[in-house]
Amino acid sequence: MNDLTVIGSNMIDLITYLDRMPVEGETVEAPEFEMGFGGKGANQAIAAARLGSKVRMITMVGHDNFGKQQLDNFQKNGIDTHGIGVGESNSGVAPIFVDPSSDNRIIVVKGANNELTPDVLDNFTDQIKYSKLVVLQQEIPLETNYHAIELAQQFNVPVLLNPAPANEHLNVDYVSKVQFFTPNETELATLTGLPTNNLDEIKIAAQALISKGVGNIIITLGSKGALWVTAEHTEIVPRKHVKAQHTTRPRQTNIAAKPHYKTTPEYVPDALAHANQYAAVTVTRKGTQKSYPTATELPALLAATL
Repeated sequence: MNDLTVIGSNMIDLITYLDRMPVEGETVEAPEFEMGFGGKGANQAIAAARLGSKVRMITMVGHDNFGKQQLDNFQKNGIDTHGIGVGESNSGVAPIFVDPSSDNRIIVVKGANNELTPDVLDNFTDQIKYSKLVVLQQEIPLETNYHAIELAQQFNVPVLLNPAPANEHLNVDYVSKVQFFTPNETELATLTGLPTNNLDEIKIAAQALISKGVGNIIITLGSKGALWVTAEHTEIVPRKHVKAQHTTRPRQTNIAAKPHYKTTPEYVPDALAHANQYAAVTVTRKGTQKSYPTATELPALLAATL
């Protein structure tokens, strides 16, 4: 049995570090550039695998050299790659521009990720059936996520859905079928149509979804940490404060680590606290997946960082 089956995206991150962002029509010289492995789905799979989970990835890589590199990266990290197909398109890429204050601009080209269609999942129903948790994001077609939720429900397998990037067309009927829903404030507002400008408004919006059947909503709140909401309980789990190298990463890494901790027998706030600590370590280092420590490396890094 797999601990996790991650169904989702993979990207090659093309990261440019700038002295400042250019204005319209301007060309500026950048002091540093690097490439790395990314994609919201792949990030979740890699983080969980490095923390010790048994992980299967279901995704589509491109037919180019980037696709070959992605497949090799999954294999090196101990991820079961039998669910990875090679599409007809080029690989997905994410050009990322980061300024000295760690603010960023990101462009996503989905590429072969769009070829992860619902019928692809029908080839892997056993892998879904024998998982402890199915993990989803929104860099693949929504219809594929819907089919994954239906299959998981058929086999009584819980689902964690991270609704990023936000999509106003997300069907709340499917959200109501997942056990863990992990939006940020903007994504929560997009789905509910309710304001989320302060904590009270966020709680009201979360309860609107709880009333529709979602078991646990975990809202990432940036520097404030995460808010856990159920029908009976509301609790904030604070985030550790460290100097960030890249501001997209606290949330991405928190979400990436969360599936691993959710397959362990922990109380939800304890799992969130551990995911927050993992994010606090990785955000102090450049890059995306290359910043993810293993379970063996983590204690010393925590001691040095927090």
